[in-house]
Amino acid sequence: MKKMWISFISFFTIATILTGCEPLLVLDPKGPQGQVQAKDIMLSIWIMSVILIVVYVILAYMLFRFRASKQSANYKPPYIKGSTLVEIICVGIPVLIVIFLSIVSVQSNNKVESTPAEYKDKEPLVIYAATSNWKWHFSYPAENIETVNYLYIPVDRPIEFKLYSYGPITSFWIPQLGGQKYAMSDMVNTLHLGANTPGKYMGRNASFSGKGFAENTFRVEAVHQEEFDSWVKDIKNTSPEITEEKFDNLLKPGHVDEASFNGTHLTFYPAPDSEHGEH
Repeated sequence: MKKMWISFISFFTIATILTGCEPLLVLDPKGPQGQVQAKDIMLSIWIMSVILIVVYVILAYMLFRFRASKQSANYKPPYIKGSTLVEIICVGIPVLIVIFLSIVSVQSNNKVESTPAEYKDKEPLVIYAATSNWKWHFSYPAENIETVNYLYIPVDRPIEFKLYSYGPITSFWIPQLGGQKYAMSDMVNTLHLGANTPGKYMGRNASFSGKGFAENTFRVEAVHQEEFDSWVKDIKNTSPEITEEKFDNLLKPGHVDEASFNGTHLTFYPAPDSEHGEH
């Protein structure tokens, strides 16, 4: 009786705590790439849930059907030859599941590694996203501006991130939009994303890169194109010029607040020549 009450209280406590949890960001997508990935995650969860339910039902039946009973001391259970049908089911179903998930994964990978289909006829916004210990530098070459630790992007337009690093390997990730992808020091990785809902989103480095890793985050704000254009003009009119000296100071290990600049560091520190992931 005591154990039953402990189990009941534990279950009630866990259920009460979990009701206050926010939904997982990856399951609350705000862009086409994120929607593809969220769909695949839920598909995998449902398949695993069905498998678990079937296994537990069979286990419960076996435990009940073949539970211990009073037998004579010299009782020997009958020899049962293996069943071909059971072996086909036990091997065939997992093989079919793996084949199905492989096909889904390949199709989804092709979608998330290229410009979202609904944005194919729109000009992408190219952003060079460079990371250093422990901050993010975002260069907008066409707009000739640069930000630190925050992003502005227009909705309903393809975003083409060029990822690289001025330090250790890091991983660029905006959970509600898609990702994640590595940023390395000797090459540029291209990541295609997009947002179809205005709002503020969290971005971060998802790969451990030293003691400052936990705060290696950035803010993302998705706005309509008109508001984005206005923001660019405001940066040009109010922000200081980025210089090689200022950028060298930013590259020093440590955390800094959000900042914005006229110009980009690409003029004096261009991105690596080699590129991967262009579609």
